Amino acid sequence: VEAVAGVGLVGDHYASKANGQRQVTLIQREHLTAVAQLLGQSEVLAEAVRRNIVVSGSNLSAWRDSTFSMGEVSLEGTGTCDPCSRMEEVLGPGGYNAMRGHGGIVCRILEGGKLRIGDPVNAK
Repeated sequence: VEAVAGVGLVGDHYASKANGQRQVTLIQREHLTAVAQLLGQSEVLAEAVRRNIVVSGSNLSAWRDSTFSMGEVSLEGTGTCDPCSRMEEVLGPGGYNAMRGHGGIVCRILEGGKLRIGDPVNAK
């Protein structure tokens, strides 16, 4: 996917409407697994919980208030991506509480470029 600095991800419904703090949302694969287990479901998909990118093997909380790269793209973590009330609709009863602490982070795109499956996440 193409990440555009100051805008968001090409093709994302919210890209041109994204505020400066929330151009991309990231969630950990491990947290999707934990949420599914808490809810007794076989899996929870990132798109169901309205997140753009799934990472694995990296603690997103560590990137929340820092600058980092993912492939060609430079990102700044701007905060947590807290769940909204729609999680009850999407995930069923208990969905909101299951997502608390597992929602991932929101980022601003500082330098755009291509994001590819398997791109590493690195400190800047």
